[in-house]
Amino acid sequence: MLSRERVEEVLSDAGVLLNGHFLLTSGRHSNQYMQCAKILQYPWYATELVGDLTEAFQDDAVDVVLAPAMGGVIIGYELARQLNVKNLFAERENGVMTIRRGFELPAGAKVLVVEDVTTTGGTVFEVIELAKAHGAEVVGVALLVDRSNGLVDFGVKQRAVYAADVQSWEEDNCPLCKEGAGAPVKPGSRKLS
Repeated sequence: MLSRERVEEVLSDAGVLLNGHFLLTSGRHSNQYMQCAKILQYPWYATELVGDLTEAFQDDAVDVVLAPAMGGVIIGYELARQLNVKNLFAERENGVMTIRRGFELPAGAKVLVVEDVTTTGGTVFEVIELAKAHGAEVVGVALLVDRSNGLVDFGVKQRAVYAADVQSWEEDNCPLCKEGAGAPVKPGSRKLS
C-alpha cells in the first residue's frame, strides 16, 4: 500500500491538483479540482498508483474491469492489465451509460468498476446499475481519487488510492461566488446540461 505522502508527491509532481473556482461535473462548486487525466501523461505514475488498487482487489476473483469513458478508460485498462482480466468501458449514448462497440458483459461476471475521480458518485452508480442490468455481480469500486470526503458508499468494497479532503458547495451556498470570485471554470471533459 502506498503511503499518503508518496501519493501526494506523485499528484503534485504530475500537476493533478488545481486551485481556483471550479464547476464540478456534479454541478457543485469547489476551490480545488483534481485533474486526474494529467496523471496519464506519466505512465510510470499511473502504473504505480494503479498498483495500489491491484493490491487491494487481487483476491476478489474479478472477471471484468468496467470503467466509464472518458476518465476511467486508461485507469481501467491498466488495472485490468495488472489483474490479468478482461477490460471494458461504458460510454454515454443519448445521455445514458451503455456498453457499445460490440463489447459483451457476460451475466454472472464479477465486475470491478473503476473511475479516476468521484465527488457525488453519480457516474459510478450509473455504471454499477449498468453492470447489474447485464446480470453481472459488482464486487468492488476502485478509484484513483475520492473527493466525497468519505460520504459516498457504493454498497460494495471500495478503495481509493487518495481520499481528498476538498470542499465543495451547491451554487447558491458557494462562498467564492458570494465573494465575487467570478464564474467558476469547468476544466473536466464532461459537459453539463
